[in-house]
Amino acid sequence: SVLYFTMMSSVLYPPNSDTRFGHWRNLFSSTKVLGTLLYFYNNGCTAVPLLNVHIACTHTHSINPFCTVFVLQAPSLGTLMGVYLPCIQNIFGVILFLRMTWMVGIGGVFGSFIIVFMCCSTTMLTAISMSAIATNGVVPAGGSYYMISRSLGPEFGGAVGICFYLGTTFAGAMYILGAIELLLIYILPQAAIFKMEGLEGADMEAAMLNNMRVYGTIVLSFMATVVFVGVKYVNKLALVFLACVILSILAVYAGVIKTAFEPPVFPVCILGNRTLISKGFDVCAKVIERDNGTVTTKLWKIFCDSEFLNATCDEYFANNNVSEIQGIPGVSSGILAENLFGYYLEKGDFLEKRGISAMQDPDAPITNSNRYVLADITSFFTLLVGIYFPSVTGIMAGSNRSGDLRDAQKSIPIGTIAAITTTSIVYMSAVVLFGACIEGVVLRDKFGEGVDGNLVIGTLAWPSPWVIVIGSFFSTCGAGLQSLTGAPRLLQAISRDSVIPFLKVFGHGKANGEPTWALLLTASICEIGIIIASLDAVAPILSMFFLMCYMFVNLACALQTLLRTPNWRPRFKFYHWALSFLGMSLCLSLMFICSWYYAIVAMVIATCIYKYIEFAGAEKEWGDGIRGISLSAARFALMRLEEGPPHTKNWRPQIMVLVSMDSEQNVEQPRLLSLTNQLKAGKGLTIVGTSVVGTFLNNHAEAQKADQSLRKLMETEKVKGFSQVVISSNLRDGTSHLIQVGGLGGLKHNTVLVSWPRTWKQAEDNLRFRNFIEVVRETTAASMALLVPKNIAAYPSNGERFTEGHIDVWWIVHDGGMLMLLPFLLRQHKVWRKCKMRIFTVAQMDDNSIQMKKDLITFLYHLRIDAEVEVVEMHDSDISAYTYEKTLVMEQRSQILKQMHLTKNEMEREVQLIHNKNPASPTTPAGSAATPGSEVQMTWTDKAETQAAAGHPEQGGVKDIFNMKPEWESLNQSNVRRMHTALRLNEVIMKKSKEAKLVLLNMPGPPKNRMGEENYMEFLEVLTEGLNRVLLVRGGGREVITIYS
Repeated sequence: SVLYFTMMSSVLYPPNSDTRFGHWRNLFSSTKVLGTLLYFYNNGCTAVPLLNVHIACTHTHSINPFCTVFVLQAPSLGTLMGVYLPCIQNIFGVILFLRMTWMVGIGGVFGSFIIVFMCCSTTMLTAISMSAIATNGVVPAGGSYYMISRSLGPEFGGAVGICFYLGTTFAGAMYILGAIELLLIYILPQAAIFKMEGLEGADMEAAMLNNMRVYGTIVLSFMATVVFVGVKYVNKLALVFLACVILSILAVYAGVIKTAFEPPVFPVCILGNRTLISKGFDVCAKVIERDNGTVTTKLWKIFCDSEFLNATCDEYFANNNVSEIQGIPGVSSGILAENLFGYYLEKGDFLEKRGISAMQDPDAPITNSNRYVLADITSFFTLLVGIYFPSVTGIMAGSNRSGDLRDAQKSIPIGTIAAITTTSIVYMSAVVLFGACIEGVVLRDKFGEGVDGNLVIGTLAWPSPWVIVIGSFFSTCGAGLQSLTGAPRLLQAISRDSVIPFLKVFGHGKANGEPTWALLLTASICEIGIIIASLDAVAPILSMFFLMCYMFVNLACALQTLLRTPNWRPRFKFYHWALSFLGMSLCLSLMFICSWYYAIVAMVIATCIYKYIEFAGAEKEWGDGIRGISLSAARFALMRLEEGPPHTKNWRPQIMVLVSMDSEQNVEQPRLLSLTNQLKAGKGLTIVGTSVVGTFLNNHAEAQKADQSLRKLMETEKVKGFSQVVISSNLRDGTSHLIQVGGLGGLKHNTVLVSWPRTWKQAEDNLRFRNFIEVVRETTAASMALLVPKNIAAYPSNGERFTEGHIDVWWIVHDGGMLMLLPFLLRQHKVWRKCKMRIFTVAQMDDNSIQMKKDLITFLYHLRIDAEVEVVEMHDSDISAYTYEKTLVMEQRSQILKQMHLTKNEMEREVQLIHNKNPASPTTPAGSAATPGSEVQMTWTDKAETQAAAGHPEQGGVKDIFNMKPEWESLNQSNVRRMHTALRLNEVIMKKSKEAKLVLLNMPGPPKNRMGEENYMEFLEVLTEGLNRVLLVRGGGREVITIYS
């Protein structure tokens, strides 16, 4: 019953009034009522069908003066009225009355039974999955859309919701077309606007389609008006329409029973073995005996040029006899054996009676074809599946009414499965009974042209064919109204979820919540189906959309079951993930069986909607299964990554970007993220990290602000990755923590990107440059690559474009290929795409520069890298202090270049780490074999220091400037020579690369003692002085590029 409460102002009831609270407590003593109210209150519902409540007035135990009226109606529908009968009404429909007999005649009893069994099995498996989802909590308005979106996420939910909406809309068009077909062919043929009498072939077909379009549009407009004016009238008539369906089916079963002892008289006239259209003649004979004489019949006049016996007649008519067979021989006649197997026809084929021979000349032209019953379409098995499947849809009717059910979690499974079982039994028995009672040519006669224009299933009904004709007409009209009522509400539910922004307008409606705009769109889409005008063409379209919806219901259940989500606790226990996967596979198979091109179109529509929601839709978090499967997949992938380091072919820079923040927690070097985007192009791992000074308890809010700032900048610069903020007592430790713990499992960074400390010479920035050198030391110790962009503010933004220019690589030492790989990655981005790559390498005067250039060109060719190569020669006097080390470096480079020649016929071998393959240099004195990390670096010590180290290998072995082992702190002669070499290299680089858009250089290693740090920084300043953009690169000690595929 409906309870009306008028809430008074709190002035009338004192705040501490026990009387007032007790009054409301007594009113809400019903557990179910209070539970329902609290559910809608907690879920933020303000308007629900049959429940318009401002529950906040009582939930807080206080009276709100703005709360006036409150209406409550408890759900009262049980399993029978709430689920079973609505499902029955939605499942039984136009296909059963208009196409079922034709399907049995074309596909045979066996073929039709297989089709019915496949389709019914699909819906049964889907119902099992749906029951599990529907009983896992409350399912409000939206039905299947709500279930899928909350199980698979807003993207899948929106895509499948739109597909289900389109399916329901086209179902409305199909029902309207079915009603018009019944009206114009069986009830009132003379109402046709475009006359079909006297027409044949394409002209008659066009006239029929035009009639369907005109009347379909009129009926659609009328139905849309009825729905707009008052849905309550549609709901009241639902039981009437359901009664029509049930009476029609009972009439068919009664007729089948009657045929066992008294078959109805529906003669079919056969000429030769061809079925004749029954209109135009009264007697199925060429001549009859009358008044002791033989006279011709009307049939004679149709095929002959006169009524006399000596007239010239149609050749086929003259050569074959006319016979009359019983259209419905009855269930005991044995006709079932003849109808067991299929009889597929091409468009325009004659409907021929099996077992009767005919005399005909295969070369003779066909005449009087408009007098025979012809196949109107080409038929095949998959077409029958597509046309039949809509007759098993409608299984969601119960779940859509879950808000009105007394016990939804009990009623939905029982009612839906019982309805599917009932309808499946009816369909399967109908296939067998139709095949056992009706003659094959009558079954294949889609429009009953051979049985006086009667509806074929109507000929079987008792007491009269009109029971079926009138009953099916009203039931199809009712189904059309139900579709036009349900589809706009589904669209409104999707619109109000705000997952598809451009559909928001369709969430609005009349003051009472009726979806006016959604109804207008539904009627417009429905008109497309009306314009198609053919029931046989519209049915496969809606089959696609329903099958896709059912497929995702099964997928949702299977995923939730396999992922074992803690919230997955359905009350319905008779489900299994294997059944759901079987149902999903059946749905997918049926989609392509029905029509592969319609299936592709439906999938493209769903994919487009999915991607649109993904990029433009509102952010929603519904705890869906896709997020759960993403977590499972991520865990699985991370576990796989733990198995070993990536192969050289798969190596790419996984970058940790170290940025600093100002006092407002804004990034000081935003161009670092621009460079990251240009290097990564959305691929691989990117972590943008920073540290906040303080303690976690005191500075947590500050760290959150910094994290939001990082995320905002990453979104602006289109950097796909993760932000990470650590709180530490000082910046040095914070940066160290980021380098150590960034990433997870095997998904860790292998490269650190940090900006050059531009103001390192200023006293206040002394700590900053020392922190920078510590970063260099730590990345070296961790075998990570290091990228240091100098003059980062001069680097291009993502919106800039270089139309010309060069990226210059100065290859002083082989670093695993980093110097080769980075320009290639940069040139994949549109900023650097038009820049050309040049590689410079330094040689001494006595080196074979020509051969070195050839080898390098060959090496780059096998690396598939396009670049110009130039060898720069420097005098011995300029690098006299580094003769030994230079020789070592040249040998390392030569080994890389010559390795191709050694392995040309051994393509299975992979390039390994250089220090695993390079023997001690021939010039190394005995006992001083180079240590493994040093041979991938260039040495920068003088000859005396080297020889001293060679004599004492235990003190460090070969010292190289790119490992920065020398004692930078002593301003001795070696440091002067070191600076001289930096100056000479800078002069050469400036001469060759001053106009380059970017210069890449090997970065020397850091000094081992702190006292030499300033000298180290000064050396790098001298080396890069005058260059606009410099990227200092330090390899991680492994090969990152290979010549092999």
